[in-house]
This record gives sequence, C-alpha cells and structure tokens, in this order.
Amino acid sequence: MRTMQAETIHPTGELSATAFVIISVIKLLVVFLVVLVTVAMLTLLERKISAWMQDRIGPNRVGPGGLAQPLADGAKNILKEESTPGQAHRVFFTLAPMLAIIPAMVTFGIIPFASPLPTPWGVVPMVIADVPIGILFLLAFSSLGVYGIVIAGWASSNKYALLGGLRAGAQMLSYEIALGMSLLSVFFLVGNVRLTEVVARQQEMGLWFALPLSISFLFFWISAFAETNRLPFDLPEAESELVTGYHTEYSSMKFSMFFIAEYAHMLTISMLMATLFLGGWDIPGWAGDNMVVRGAEVIGASPAVWKTILTLIMFGMKTFFFIIVFMLVRWTVPRFRYDQVMDLGWKLMLPTALAFVTVTAATILALDLAGIPYGFVFGFVLTVVNGIMLFGFLWLVDRGRTLIGGYQMEERRARARAIARFHKEEFDVGAG
Repeated sequence: MRTMQAETIHPTGELSATAFVIISVIKLLVVFLVVLVTVAMLTLLERKISAWMQDRIGPNRVGPGGLAQPLADGAKNILKEESTPGQAHRVFFTLAPMLAIIPAMVTFGIIPFASPLPTPWGVVPMVIADVPIGILFLLAFSSLGVYGIVIAGWASSNKYALLGGLRAGAQMLSYEIALGMSLLSVFFLVGNVRLTEVVARQQEMGLWFALPLSISFLFFWISAFAETNRLPFDLPEAESELVTGYHTEYSSMKFSMFFIAEYAHMLTISMLMATLFLGGWDIPGWAGDNMVVRGAEVIGASPAVWKTILTLIMFGMKTFFFIIVFMLVRWTVPRFRYDQVMDLGWKLMLPTALAFVTVTAATILALDLAGIPYGFVFGFVLTVVNGIMLFGFLWLVDRGRTLIGGYQMEERRARARAIARFHKEEFDVGAG
C-alpha cells in the first residue's frame, strides 16, 4: 500500500498484552452498551420523525418529551404474555430471533469510529477488533441475519410467515451480489480490506470515495435498503399481503428482537457507509487527523485526546445523516412490487455493476500507466468518469425499464393484450 502523504512517524509504544486485553474489554462493554441504547433511541426517533411528517404529535407521555418511551416499550415486551403456535417447531421458533440479532451486534466490532487515542500505556486504536479481513468479515456476518428470518418463517408453520421468509432469502441473494460488486472498486483503490486502511486512503486522496466511486456509493446504498428489509424493500413483511410476514406468529420479547435486529442492521450499515464512502472519522479540509496506527507507531499527524473526541463527533454526524435518510425514505417512498424489486436487482443493478467494475479497473490501470500518482488528481479523474457513468445509469439505462409506476405497467399490459388479440384475429381469419 502507498504510504500517507505525511510521512511523519510518531513512536507511541505498543500496548502490553495485559493492557491490550483490559482496554479491549472496556471498548467492548462501552460500545455494546452505547449500541443498545442507540438502537432503543432510534425507535423513538423514527416515531418522532413519522409524526412530524404526518403532522402528528408522536410519543410524548412517558418521560420528558417521550424520551422514556423505549424503556416503557421494553418493559411491556418483557412482561407481556408470550404465545407459541401449537404446530410450530419450538426449537427453531425460539432460535430464529437470536440468529437475527446476533450478527447485527457482532458486526459493530470491526468499524473504526475515531482517530487513535494516546494513553500512558500506548496508543489505542478506536476499533474493537481491527481484523485484517475487515469488510469480508462484516459482509459474511451481516448476511447471516437472513437465516434468522428464513428460519422464523419456516418454523412458524404459517403460510404467510413462510412466504415472508422466502422473500427475505430471495431478496438477500438478489442484492448481496450487487452490494459485493459495488465494493470491488473500493478494493481496487485501497488494496486492502481493513477498514482503517480504507479511511487512511481516503485521507491520502483528499476526496471521499463517494465522489470518485459515486456509482458504487449509489449501488451500496440501494442494496443497504434491501439488506435491512426497510421500505421500499420491506417485501418480507408487507402487511398488505402477508399480515406481518415472517414474524406473524411472534409475540412478546421474541417479536421485539426482530425489530432490535432491524435497527441494529440499519445502524451498522450507516456506520459502514460513513466509513467506506464518507471518510469514516475524517474531518474534511483538515490534515490534523490524517493518521494510521502501524504497530507501535502512528504515521501521519500526531495523536491527541481532543482529536479523538472531534473525530468521534464527526463520525457520529455522518452516521446520523444516513440514519435520517433511512427514516425519511421509509415514510416517503411507497413499497415496490415484488417484480420491481427482482427486476431492479437482477436486470439493472447486476449488469450495470459488472460494467462499472470493468470501466473503473481500466481507468485505474490507465492512470497508473500514465504515471499519475495516487492523490487528488487521481481521484478527480475517477470522479469525472464515474459522473458520466452515473448520468448514463440514472437518465438513460433505467428510463421506462424498471422503476415504472403501476399505471404504466397496466398500460403496457393492455397494449400487449390488444396486440395478442389482433394476431389471434388474424390467425382465425387466415385459418378460416
């Protein structure tokens, strides 16, 4: 990997084995508690946003301004009587909510959320586990969440729940490919799957990857909606067709665990998009946070506690932006039909992603052969190329092909029926 522009090396000392274990446990506990509280408050935030958009008051009875509403909801779900269908497979019926929530909680561990923190015992990376397989680990574990949904649908012995589980599996397969393809271009630029290196490479370029890899950013964002089963991709639940889908037969805390998993997945995806495409904890226009930990050394700017706090705030703002967009889309865009969802994933996003990967790889190779160093100019050229491809995707490829309204679809079907009747009449006349 190319080194960062600032070659200053700051020896900070490596953590001892004891200090590493203690600090890792502290980080694990703090992040786990913060994530649980955040997920609980996200449910309140979405209810407040939906009330604001629909000109309602929203929850305001429990606590000041309704802030204690998530606590009341949790107590209600814990104390509520639980029912299990008589024909359900009890072992898998109980296991399914756990399989849905565990992957959502595990994936937080590899996302860097701030710049390195200097301590008397050595520098501490602000990530629970900076594993070398990074993004691959996250994709593998986040994909396991669909097993909980599929098993919940099958174990409920309910046809609506089963259909919801099957839809979740089909939807995951359809968009997991496009999501993985959208990350290939990130690998091309970074040369590594470690998330801390992704942040460092964006700092080195001077551009967040949302610009030079704008199509990857768009495809990843669309796939994220499908992966989290949120509107307009909530086909596995679809209350107008499947009652409530895969969790139709669930009640009490088991029912609540599916929603905790959904919001945890949304938080994970938001943090991941902020890391991959918006520079992670990078503060734009400032080189004071451009640093990366290499063993007992920090390369780049010098670490400081106040820098860690500032970058943590910046990372939280970027994550919060994506969460707000998730919620605004849910209460704005209507649900797609099932054929639209499948067409978008297989007929449009997959071939476009393949073409995009080819063009991006060719552009990077051409820039390397031309001797253009990795930096702002390198990223600017990629931004122009991606902008042209993004224009073609949005305004040329998809016009009248996939994302069309119900009236247009009925109009096309009526035209097809009229043509079929015309040919049938011609055949009857010729046969007579």
